[in-house]
Amino acid sequence: MEDVVGVKGLGGVPALPRGARLPINRCNLPAAIIGGLTYQRNPAPLVIDGVWELHRGLFEMLDGLPDVALRAQRFVDYMVVSFRLEALEEAGLNPDFGWLAPCRNRAPARSNSNYQRVVRGWAFDADGREAAVLKGWVESRFGLTPRYHRGSLADTGSEAYWRYLEARSAGLYGTNALEAQLDLLYAYTQYELHRPDPDCTHLTLFRGVNKLDAHERIAGYGRSDSIYLLNNLNSFSTSRERASEFGDYILQAEVPLTKIFFYNHLLPGMLKGEDEFAVIGGLYAVQVTTF
Repeated sequence: MEDVVGVKGLGGVPALPRGARLPINRCNLPAAIIGGLTYQRNPAPLVIDGVWELHRGLFEMLDGLPDVALRAQRFVDYMVVSFRLEALEEAGLNPDFGWLAPCRNRAPARSNSNYQRVVRGWAFDADGREAAVLKGWVESRFGLTPRYHRGSLADTGSEAYWRYLEARSAGLYGTNALEAQLDLLYAYTQYELHRPDPDCTHLTLFRGVNKLDAHERIAGYGRSDSIYLLNNLNSFSTSRERASEFGDYILQAEVPLTKIFFYNHLLPGMLKGEDEFAVIGGLYAVQVTTF
């Protein structure tokens, strides 16, 4: 194996670099495991702290519904009621002053921001404000730090990193438990992915990229088989042809179901793009080809 970065783990297998992970997170496994190659090959369940305990009744109710469309509608209804998405005043929004704002000079609250708008924003611009919120959510919950947002984030003292923090903060300001909404969306995604076949562990997904040398290649077995450190959230597709529309090079990966945050067919009308999957990053063994 050619070692490009020189980061070795047990048995010579590349380990997730320290700069790509936090020492703590909010789920049942540490970031060093979640972002490693061993996890890609042998995934285990990922559970965000407290989500199941808080929303057990939702999933018990969904268990009794055989129709996928009905389950999706019940989930949307539950989100509306649980987070008061159609009655934000009940959650503390003052229409005149913003979210509990103490003075009239404060900017108006972004009261309509919710999990649906954030996911749509990510699909529209993977370097936009909503995308910064999602990358920050992945960092908080799974401990995997973002690698790129309108520039490399490897240097936490760089201007690009501070712009990312600013966008993330702006996207969260004035929202109603937005990250908790994303927690539940991830839990529902996992529920639906595992319901048809509990023994299924992976999907073969494709990602189109340009400027392959701009991506963090950790090691390579040859011209086509490589290990890459991906951003902490990435767009993939089930269609190789669709992926080719986004770049000259196609990364093919066996993605653990547990590392899929969201996919476009999960909820009706949420995303218009076909076959898109939002995939949590880390180290991935991929095949690199051209279309």
